[in-house]
Amino acid sequence: MGDPASLRRRLLLVSNSTLHGGGYLDHCQSHIRSFLGQNVKRVLFVPYALHDRNAYAKMAREKFESLGYKLDSIHEAIDPGESVRKAEAIFIGGGNTFRLLKTLYDHGLVQPIRKRVLEDGVPYIGSSAGTNVATISINTTNDMPIVYPPSLLALGLVPFNINPHYLDPDVNSTHMGETREKRIQQYHEEPNTPPVLGLREGCLLLVEGDKATLQGKTGARLFVRGTNPTEHEPGADFSFLLNEGPQKL
Repeated sequence: MGDPASLRRRLLLVSNSTLHGGGYLDHCQSHIRSFLGQNVKRVLFVPYALHDRNAYAKMAREKFESLGYKLDSIHEAIDPGESVRKAEAIFIGGGNTFRLLKTLYDHGLVQPIRKRVLEDGVPYIGSSAGTNVATISINTTNDMPIVYPPSLLALGLVPFNINPHYLDPDVNSTHMGETREKRIQQYHEEPNTPPVLGLREGCLLLVEGDKATLQGKTGARLFVRGTNPTEHEPGADFSFLLNEGPQKL
């Protein structure tokens, strides 16, 4: 049996919001509808990763309403903490991960969101930066540190890190800089660093209690410190990554 808190955990962690050839969340809308089901009527949206929160909320609201859900944006709330405490489901969108995490800390929302998801079983959807902050830390984000959060520690809903938008090396490229794989391996040169799951675009991870399953149209690459990276196709069982339970913060 896992940690009692982790047994209530329900997460849908998406690599990217938009896939080439489609619109906003089109590639994962069936997963979202299946994940939220019919019991959820309203979704609390967190648009902190982008500067224009009004435009971001408008786009997200239109999409979720097309799927049959009302959407409230936390930036419009008088008391963001109360919005989290009353939320039926939480969706954190993409953008700059440093800006997102700093704003979560600024509003004192890290622990309240963590409590709602792990203890109360509130469904959590993350996309890109929203997926990054669901993990132990944002050390493996692709984003530039345009602002400085007080800590790189994130929500800790799972005991590992994720690299959204994972890119494979282009064998035809003349670029001589580090590949994404090399950057993650550099991270693992540091002691006590957790596994990193590289989610390619079009890929998502469904976590239900102590079970984690890779879904979507593309595969993922798993990096574990001290071992060679491994390839995994949709349908892969990643439950073993959850064995330690949610990260203690």
